[in-house]
Amino acid sequence: QVQLVESGGGSVQPGGSARLTCQASGLDLKAYGVGWFRELPGKKLEAVACIDSRDGRIYYSYRAKGRFTMSVDYVRNTVDLQMNSMRRDDPALYYCAAEEGLGVVSGECPRDWSYDEWGQGTQVTVSS
Repeated sequence: QVQLVESGGGSVQPGGSARLTCQASGLDLKAYGVGWFRELPGKKLEAVACIDSRDGRIYYSYRAKGRFTMSVDYVRNTVDLQMNSMRRDDPALYYCAAEEGLGVVSGECPRDWSYDEWGQGTQVTVSS
């Protein structure tokens, strides 16, 4: 049974950093595309970063590029999202998602409906 569990959320000051971890079980991350998403007002899910299952290449949204770093530990079976220079528009419920064999097309992370496996989410807030 596939399970994704996010952790690491909390309150961060503007300009500060936070590190989220997605612990995966029941799957081999090497065979899965993984994405980090955040829930926007109105429940829309926005892709923040993702990994192409075919070559392990990582892609970022324009909001995340240069500030966030996604990494995979294939031994621990975890996917981390390091978030730096946090801004007031970063607070959200952050999710990790996975889909076997999912690739990235045209340099843009797949939309949320491309992923079948989801964690429960972890809340990140930004306050001074």
